[in-house]
Amino acid sequence: MARRRKGRDISGIIVIDKPIGLTSNQVLQRVKRLFNANKAGHTGALDPLATGVLPVCLGEATKFSQLLLDADKGYDTTATLGEVRSTGDAEGEVLETRPVPEIAADRLAEIIQRFPGPVEQVPPMFSALKLDGKPLYELARKGMSQEEMQAVAEKKRRVITVHELTLNSRTDTTLDLSVRCSKGTYIRTLVEDIGQALGCGAYVSRLHRTYSAPFHAGQMHTLESLEQLLEKGGTEALDTLLMPAAIALPDSWPEVAVTLDEARRILHGQSINTGLADEPSVQLWASESGLRELIGIGRIENGAVRPVRLLQVALPGAE
Repeated sequence: MARRRKGRDISGIIVIDKPIGLTSNQVLQRVKRLFNANKAGHTGALDPLATGVLPVCLGEATKFSQLLLDADKGYDTTATLGEVRSTGDAEGEVLETRPVPEIAADRLAEIIQRFPGPVEQVPPMFSALKLDGKPLYELARKGMSQEEMQAVAEKKRRVITVHELTLNSRTDTTLDLSVRCSKGTYIRTLVEDIGQALGCGAYVSRLHRTYSAPFHAGQMHTLESLEQLLEKGGTEALDTLLMPAAIALPDSWPEVAVTLDEARRILHGQSINTGLADEPSVQLWASESGLRELIGIGRIENGAVRPVRLLQVALPGAE
């Protein structure tokens, strides 16, 4: 018999302003405790030194976490020039120091504009990439050499897309940049590549996530504000902040409305014939007599709706 999870059976999504110094999992666990939720998951980790948008899914909304992991991201970052560091950020040891040359504005603009578009990227050696089930950063701390980590990282080379890269401001030794990119993009690697192109090296000294589609900075809540709200109004007050799981679904996915009877069959894993054109991904909504309830996602093959991922939904009426 499966062990029952402790906590409340609630569902929804909340966007946290991740503070510096905490891991994404530490933030997740604090949110889970504050809401007294029985299940929680985040939608893309941020390094401890990073801040900003961290969507947290509670309850049934965790079933759509992967969709959010695959979404585009946006960041504001500061690249500090003149040093190469082991981790690519301020946490790492200095591996090399180089003089920062005078960089003309037009040359800097030309270099920055090399990066938007598809880019082949080697992930950082200090990353969450796994070898034999263990993250590289754990292996590095246990003594894996730079050469061994580099060999593993090279095997994980992938093509990512930088949709937009903007220079916001600069000093003699720093560049403030905004990045909009595809999933799997390492900003540390992007900044290192820019430093390499400039000939002086660079590392990330600040990283703030501004966007994790479809969520943005204007929707963020701090952990402190949640704690204060809990103290004043209890978990009922916190629940008012939750966004529905449906917000995680791409707008491009067609909505398929089904009757309550059809919804019950789908929730039991059955397919239903609709005569609709084939679609790889659709939203499934129970819609009848004024009811509109998301029951999951599916696909349409040969005119039949086939469930892919279903929510636990209590529909009205007897089966």
